[in-house]
Amino acid sequence: MIEARGLTKRYGTTVAVDDLSFEVRPGQVTGFLGPNGSGKSTTMRMIMGLDHPSAGSVTVNGRRYGDLPRPLREVGALLEAKAIHPGRSAYNHLWCLAQTNGIPRSRVDAVLELVGLADVARRRAGAFSLGMGQRLGMAAALLGDPGVLLFDEPVNGLDPEGIRWVRNLLKGLAAEGRTVFVSSHLMSEMALTADHLVVIGRGRLIADLPVQEFIAQSSRQYVRARSPEPARLAELLRSAGATVVAETDGSLTVTGLAMADVGEVAARNQVVLHELSPQAGSLEDAFMELTNDSVEYRGDVTTDAAAAARHAPVGALTTDPLSDLAR
Repeated sequence: MIEARGLTKRYGTTVAVDDLSFEVRPGQVTGFLGPNGSGKSTTMRMIMGLDHPSAGSVTVNGRRYGDLPRPLREVGALLEAKAIHPGRSAYNHLWCLAQTNGIPRSRVDAVLELVGLADVARRRAGAFSLGMGQRLGMAAALLGDPGVLLFDEPVNGLDPEGIRWVRNLLKGLAAEGRTVFVSSHLMSEMALTADHLVVIGRGRLIADLPVQEFIAQSSRQYVRARSPEPARLAELLRSAGATVVAETDGSLTVTGLAMADVGEVAARNQVVLHELSPQAGSLEDAFMELTNDSVEYRGDVTTDAAAAARHAPVGALTTDPLSDLAR
């Protein structure tokens, strides 16, 4: 289990993580979501002892990471796939890690086989593609067969087969009773993988609840209706106070009326229905709605803004180094 209590991290006047408290429990995949700059990576670094909290605490199985006698046997993490010596082979990279925690050589072979790198184990890791680097990072996280696992953007650079493999792996690890904590920007993948969500914005906790409850909080709930008389049904529903959008597949998206009310309007007017079903918004819809006020970097997609960006002088484009630290 991972427990954060009042976790805070400041870089000068920049507050990257602000009084954050949550628990990551075993037996489920917990997704860690938030806009860019929300403090996700900083939080994960504090869990792993790479950054020290300005206030509050975070523990793994009741102890700080730095107090674990053989940390690789208790916690595995993929925070930066390219955090390897480029001149070392994949095999030697893992073998060096294994020796620091008393892990047998046989385990190195096992995890290389598990992540699909056995055939390239003797190649220099610096020549690996992004996807291969991700797989090597996964192997390092799994090396000590730990009960707690953290992954920051684990499917970055992977092809569809690799993404499915990671999804099944994470769900399988959780099914074994392990604690699995995953940060990702891919909402569609999180909807398929995560059981529970911890959502933050500007370093503060926004939501801590099961995925389906999170989606259900979205206001984008609607009713889908299909009829051989879609135009007539749409007119009747609008007269009853509904907002109706005709979709390209012939269905009607109805908001402002409950499903039962839509059915009663159709029945009173003898309109045949082929489908009448409640629809929930997607995880992406719920996430965008809930975190809208926490987005730090927002693009302007207007034509004027796009033209200005195309013709702006290079010197006009500046960055704030502290914003990178807060990610």
